[in-house]
Amino acid sequence: MWGTTWAAIRVGLDGMPPFTSVAWRFAIATAILLAIAKAMKVRLGAEPHEKTLWLVNGALFFSVSYGVVYWSEQYVPSGLASILFATFPLLVTLFAHLLLPGEPLRFRAGLGALIAFCGVVVIFSEDLVKIGGPKTKLAAAVLLLSPLVSALSSVSIKKWGARIHPISLAAMPMAIATVVMTAMALLFERHRPVVWTRASIGALAYLSVFGSAMTFTLYYWLLRHVRASHVALIAYATPIIAVATGVLFLNEPLTSRMVLGGALVIAGVAFTAKSRY
Repeated sequence: MWGTTWAAIRVGLDGMPPFTSVAWRFAIATAILLAIAKAMKVRLGAEPHEKTLWLVNGALFFSVSYGVVYWSEQYVPSGLASILFATFPLLVTLFAHLLLPGEPLRFRAGLGALIAFCGVVVIFSEDLVKIGGPKTKLAAAVLLLSPLVSALSSVSIKKWGARIHPISLAAMPMAIATVVMTAMALLFERHRPVVWTRASIGALAYLSVFGSAMTFTLYYWLLRHVRASHVALIAYATPIIAVATGVLFLNEPLTSRMVLGGALVIAGVAFTAKSRY
């Protein structure tokens, strides 16, 4: 599902400004998860560090990270955005080494992550030539904030959120991000029109339900059971899925560059995942 969200974001931005789009996306996802939490009788805010993690996760992972991604994708091609965000697993590996006693940095895991990153670069290497314009350069530099704060947030969740329900870790931070993004939209986008088309509504619904409510709950559930540096490898799988979707459903060509890059990603992820350290 996350492999298709980059394209869905671009579709949604055709009819809606970036901060407004993020606010709507997380507002809908929050409503869905809170309804599920009530039905499942999930207690919110009862565990130690829970409310602190809401604030940290809401500020870093959802507000800063997604605000940056949506704003940057107005100027940065999706392929280049995928390359830049592919630094996320490398940063998680580094922060996990510094903050998580059980996840020291080992040569095998680090090398595998680096090989997979090179594979992503190979897949989208043609987009690197599109970094020429001044707005694209600035947006690409700003976009690097997204994997940085996302990595810090994920490692914090791994360190202090083991006893917190995944729905709590997803719903409440998204609620905070909804408030922040709504404020940003009122400040910077009040004069920009919102065009409700079939495509923009479909993209918003997909991103809210499948790209947010479902995937983030599963992501935080996974963080409870798997090493943070291994969970972060999801960021390398999403470009492969994006390419495969384009080839299978959008009649995009399958090039040797995609095959080579995909092989490097799979090899790097497998190399890292088999590491005990």
